Amino acid sequence: MSEKLANVDLNVLVALDALLAERSVTRAAERLMVGQSAMSSTLARLRRLFDDPLLVRQGRILVPTPLAESLVVPVREALSIVESVLAVRTDFDPTTDQRSFTISASDYIGLVLLRPLLERLNEEAPNVRVNILPINPVGFTDALRRNEADLLILPRELLGADVGYPYKALFTDRYLVAADRDHPDLGDAITVEQLSELPYLAYRAGAMIGLPENQLDQQQIPRNLQVTVQSFVVAPFLLRGTGLIMLIHEHLGRLLVEEAHLKLLDPPMPLVPLQEVMVWTSRHTADAGHRWLRTRLLELAGEVTASGA
Repeated sequence: MSEKLANVDLNVLVALDALLAERSVTRAAERLMVGQSAMSSTLARLRRLFDDPLLVRQGRILVPTPLAESLVVPVREALSIVESVLAVRTDFDPTTDQRSFTISASDYIGLVLLRPLLERLNEEAPNVRVNILPINPVGFTDALRRNEADLLILPRELLGADVGYPYKALFTDRYLVAADRDHPDLGDAITVEQLSELPYLAYRAGAMIGLPENQLDQQQIPRNLQVTVQSFVVAPFLLRGTGLIMLIHEHLGRLLVEEAHLKLLDPPMPLVPLQEVMVWTSRHTADAGHRWLRTRLLELAGEVTASGA
């Protein structure tokens, strides 16, 4: 063991991980529930250890140095290994064990997949608690990186080529055109011209537009955009009594077709279906409870696909 390693305790690495994630002494201290002066002292110690300022002030914010940026992944991986060692369990009994899982997902996934999960848990795992967090539209994997979520469920398209985490496909879902069932201008089909001319409702989270709208842009199909919303589940309920149309996930549309008084039509152009995946951190791969949860979600995803809703 090197002299440098002998002088480092695990808490220093935990503090470094928090500082690199939060890029703020105050927020890192709040995250670890320690005093700001203690966190400042730890940062000073880390600067001596690495012979680098690590975080430098630019205006009112702290910016990581190149060395600090290079430490983000290895520090997180090192702590993940330690956490996996400490958390290893060889068995998990859902009927008796008490566990709490945090899942980050959209309201669409909440209704289509997580609601059935909660229903099953009520019968099969009465002591298991599930916390559901919204997806961060700016940094999709931030909740995993900051240990705020155990599992992330989102479209594979949003992850990019280099995911950096273990993941597995759950199900695919194609897009349909949705409108009020009594829409005066639509029968049993819709043309590209109608889709371009009728008032359009789109999902938008901050600067991020929806995946189907991206596909329409790539095909250079214009829209008469009149309404934007930040909820997949609320959107179809806004169509009733209006001339609005939207593109909707088929599983969600079939689930809400009666409640939202919807007409569902095949799109007049080819659209690539989205693929929903679940993503987790390597420290949870071998954990029996997490394996059970992922298996249950895969089973439910298969049932969703088989039922068509």
